[in-house]
Amino acid sequence: MMLQIKKLRADHTVDFAAEELKKYLRMMMPDIGEISISYELGAVNGFRLGLLEDFSLLFEGEDAALDDVIHVDTVEDGGILAGSNPRSVLFAVYRFLKQNGCRFLFPGVDGEYIPRKKIAATKYHKLADHRFRGHTTEGDPSLEQVLSYIDYHAKQELNTYGVFGVYSYHRRYYLHRYNEANRTPEPVELSLVEQWKALCEAELTKRGLMVQDGGHEWIQRAVGFEEADRFLYKEGKKKVTQGIIPYLALLKGKRGLNHSDPNLTNVCMSRADVREKIAATVAEYIQRNSHVSHLFFALADGNHNYCECDECKKLRPSDYLVMILNEIDEMLTRKKLDTKILFCAYVDCMFAPVRERLNNPDRFIMMYTPIARSYTSSITEETVIPEPKPFIYNGWEVPKNTEEYLAQFKEWQKVFPGSCMGYEYHYWLHQYRDPGMMQMSRRIYEDTYSLKIMGLDGCMEDGSNKSFFPNGFHSYIYGETLMNRDCDYDEMLADFYYHSYGEDWKQVKNYLERISKAFDHKYMCGEMGENVGTDKEEKTGAEPKATRSFYRPSHAKDLAEVKELAAQAREMVGKHMAMPTRPQTVSWRLLLRHAEYCERLAEIIAEKSLGHNRYAQELYAAFLLDFGKYDVELERYFDFGVAASSLDKVVKKMPAIEL
Repeated sequence: MMLQIKKLRADHTVDFAAEELKKYLRMMMPDIGEISISYELGAVNGFRLGLLEDFSLLFEGEDAALDDVIHVDTVEDGGILAGSNPRSVLFAVYRFLKQNGCRFLFPGVDGEYIPRKKIAATKYHKLADHRFRGHTTEGDPSLEQVLSYIDYHAKQELNTYGVFGVYSYHRRYYLHRYNEANRTPEPVELSLVEQWKALCEAELTKRGLMVQDGGHEWIQRAVGFEEADRFLYKEGKKKVTQGIIPYLALLKGKRGLNHSDPNLTNVCMSRADVREKIAATVAEYIQRNSHVSHLFFALADGNHNYCECDECKKLRPSDYLVMILNEIDEMLTRKKLDTKILFCAYVDCMFAPVRERLNNPDRFIMMYTPIARSYTSSITEETVIPEPKPFIYNGWEVPKNTEEYLAQFKEWQKVFPGSCMGYEYHYWLHQYRDPGMMQMSRRIYEDTYSLKIMGLDGCMEDGSNKSFFPNGFHSYIYGETLMNRDCDYDEMLADFYYHSYGEDWKQVKNYLERISKAFDHKYMCGEMGENVGTDKEEKTGAEPKATRSFYRPSHAKDLAEVKELAAQAREMVGKHMAMPTRPQTVSWRLLLRHAEYCERLAEIIAEKSLGHNRYAQELYAAFLLDFGKYDVELERYFDFGVAASSLDKVVKKMPAIEL
């Protein structure tokens, strides 16, 4: 029996979907022989790929370009694989393969569990529960790692991807930050990274994914900074020209670079000519980059860095943000460009505008960005939203928890009636505060579930593309919960772990749960520290001056268990070094390095919890040097640079007591 794949529509993404279907069917049934692919309008047999309308199927969404509907109705030798748009057809192929036992557990061929079996009849129909489901390039990735992640991204049925600030991220990888002793730096130039970015965008559009571009650099470009020079300014190798200085924000009585970094420097936004320059820069970029479906616009990165001139201080930064967005919209409307603009309710701009309003809300999608939130709790239906904290120009208090951020978001919702998505940071610094990833995977699941409670239409994740150490369940559950909000966490975990580790998967689950419990994500986030003051402070009740975020002597006893757990893990791995499938072999072997990682890290954090900061830092320096030797081996799964950046903020947080 020769299988046939027939395309009912001429489209490059449908073409790719057909090739993917053929590839995996051949892998599942290597004796099946050739599988033909053809274009046949009105085909009635074979595996038929097309849009819902090609099969007279109803579309229950609101916007076929944005809302993904997946339809699968197949038998052993054919059937319908359809979607509301071309990428949904690709997703239908991947869902069909999953229904037939395939699993895409982590990026690359090693992460693919492809059973050798005949196709079974399959039915599936689903409108994605969240419109926007995505991730960005972030962390310290090589080009190959981003390309591998993009392929994995689509297989998780995530429909949008951000290529923001990629030069900075690739630069960090090739300089091998935190690991120069083990890996000789290999600097890359902006011009090369721009080519890589174009390659990544081509891979995204081949899969029909929505491409998000942009970032924090718009205002710097507008006033004359070159992106390639950013690090020359940071390193003191270049000075700001006199022609640019008058445009820059006035801070503490002076106009100039903030922390020597153009990307952290805002401008004098009360000046109409500055706003016009910014809007024109954005409009010109959109006109030149038609592949970009959504452009991300944000003011300069960082907080408390807005112009303090008398005119600027009359309004909130978000008022000026809205003024700029309206000018961008007017320019795009004149040019007849329909690109959507993502704008960021971020740091100072999380405080809603007082006076200004968007003239054309349909042009815009708001990104709710709680960058400094706590990742130890989630919003639920029972969450009590507090009164929003007051805005103080360049002096507002950073929110302590998710509820305080949500209070500010509710103020934005009163003045912006358009679509909003979350912009989160689970995969940035926070994942490295839970080495077992069991507490964090639960948090990702609960936070994703809570998006609709908050009134958000999906989520983008800003964080490392190499988040698969010890495994990628947290990415797996993120993608599935965005697609199907009612998926069951425990059922998904059992399925993932079984395919990753085989019959003994529960041993791994129990080990990682105990690792997570020993480190305790809440402790690692600095939320369990004890205040230990002097006798005078204790008698007077005065607040101790020293920061005690990680001082908790009792926690050292919990961490002492990790040494024994690591020994047990090594014993387990020794019995599973060669497994029936490649994903299982890789997954078990990753646990070997993971055991060493946890054992060394527990020793460091135990000393930190006892207040032995200098000794903890000595152990940490030795740990980076030693574990960095595994970087080449682990770099597809573990982001050494971001992990070190995260742990730096734990180990090096000072002052604390010395015993």
